[in-house]
Amino acid sequence: MKNRGGGVAQSHELAQRDYILGMKYREIADKYKVSIDTVKSWKVRYKWERDKTLRKTAHTAHKNKNVCTQEKEVQEPSEELTDKEQLFCYYYVRCWNATQASLKSGYTANKSSATVQGSRLLKTERVEKEVARLKTLLIQEIHISALDVLQQYINIAFADIGDYVTFGKKEVPIIGMFGPVTDPETGEEMTQMVNYVDLNEHSLVDTSVIAEVKQGRDGVSIKLADKMKALEKLEIYFDLLPDKFQRKLAEEKIDIERQKLEIARTKVGDDEQEENNDDNFINALSGKVSEVWPDEKK
Repeated sequence: MKNRGGGVAQSHELAQRDYILGMKYREIADKYKVSIDTVKSWKVRYKWERDKTLRKTAHTAHKNKNVCTQEKEVQEPSEELTDKEQLFCYYYVRCWNATQASLKSGYTANKSSATVQGSRLLKTERVEKEVARLKTLLIQEIHISALDVLQQYINIAFADIGDYVTFGKKEVPIIGMFGPVTDPETGEEMTQMVNYVDLNEHSLVDTSVIAEVKQGRDGVSIKLADKMKALEKLEIYFDLLPDKFQRKLAEEKIDIERQKLEIARTKVGDDEQEENNDDNFINALSGKVSEVWPDEKK
């Protein structure tokens, strides 16, 4: 889209806010001095939706039987909310970025001010409740494509490289210019230990989480999709995840923190006090997981 910072682009974004708040095509056209057809084209092109679309209940059942499609009772928005607060909540549950939501809802045009304003709004009780309400509605509305995306993030976040490759050390013959090298005293072929990496058959693994496979000078290598980005996305939709994945997500984050600390130790050196502090930090993190998901005794 050209001229995103102003002109027509700015008009259609302002018009979208008015549409969300309930203004009719004619009223919007008169306000921004454009034709009704232009307003209608904006609605289609930029996918305008009013809040009422969130109140509809999804009628399409997902093929996965583990997905709950039962409708939940959701309260109406608080009458204490201002128009701008309602817009902020609406945009926030679409992008999960308080700064962007603050900018789009018209609080300020300054990014720094928007960051402060967004943080302040999220701490306001009535805004917090409205965000929770809209999130519940979005969960009810979630459709097959969105669920598939969420499942893909789960697959990427918890992918195990061991499912894709077999690696280790093995004994192989030493090959010289004229073939296998033999021991001059015994006549037996000489061997050496080498590292190896073998790829598992593609039909036996989930190839959708593989980002790259290549054959280089040092052998074959495989790269999985970005685990950290997938974990960040799953954190946003944490309460949509089944309990077992919530716990795995928390444990995965702890494992990443542990790896970061190990790298830091290597760079800094073996400092006993630092190691003790790091161990205490890891233990504290592990304790947090135990508090939320105590081990079940069967």
